[in-house]
Amino acid sequence: MGSVKLYIPGASYMKQRIGIIGTGDVGKALAKGFLRHGHQVMIGSRNADKLAALRSSIGQELATGTFKEAAAFAEIVVLAVKGTAAKEAIASIGSAGLAGKVVIDTTNPIADAPPVNGVLQFFTGRNESLLELLQQAAPSARFVKAWNSVGSPHMDDPHFAGGKPTMFICGNDEGAKGMVTAILRDFGWEAEDMGAAESARAIEPLCQLWCIPGLRSNQWSHAFKLLKA
Repeated sequence: MGSVKLYIPGASYMKQRIGIIGTGDVGKALAKGFLRHGHQVMIGSRNADKLAALRSSIGQELATGTFKEAAAFAEIVVLAVKGTAAKEAIASIGSAGLAGKVVIDTTNPIADAPPVNGVLQFFTGRNESLLELLQQAAPSARFVKAWNSVGSPHMDDPHFAGGKPTMFICGNDEGAKGMVTAILRDFGWEAEDMGAAESARAIEPLCQLWCIPGLRSNQWSHAFKLLKA
């Protein structure tokens, strides 16, 4: 599929082939966003009916296929499945199918259990994250956590009275984080690099915090912003 493109800080980046794994609200929103920004997009699913519906609603410029086909097509893979299905999705593609590729991990380790007073329950412990588990499952992939702490309607071109929102990212590969930073900037975000994969232990719980106003009072139109002195 060609050589991996490297991101050079301060430089523009080329349009990419994007493979999106998952057809839920996040996958659909990001597929539309990447197409709007001029990328080629293939979305993967195990459900042919879902793919046909997506082609009908988004347009024939959206390519569709299986998880493996979307990953093989892609230079950048976007993992947009439920957290409980994330490891299975990675396993179905195979570590070799993700080798050397940037994988934007939008998932959160939300357990199949009801919230407690508006707080989602996680299936991970305090000293681990889903990103770390996925990186262990596909060690040669270049995972970057992003887009896990905002609702799908605001993922592309967000508008808030308080200004441009901040998306916190992390991962072990500096070049991959640079590429994701450039993509987030195009999508209308500020990106804040919080370090290596272990930082996902702090970033993933932002999903819990983000969801509390929604689960308690049906308020879902908000995002985080980092203020600096």
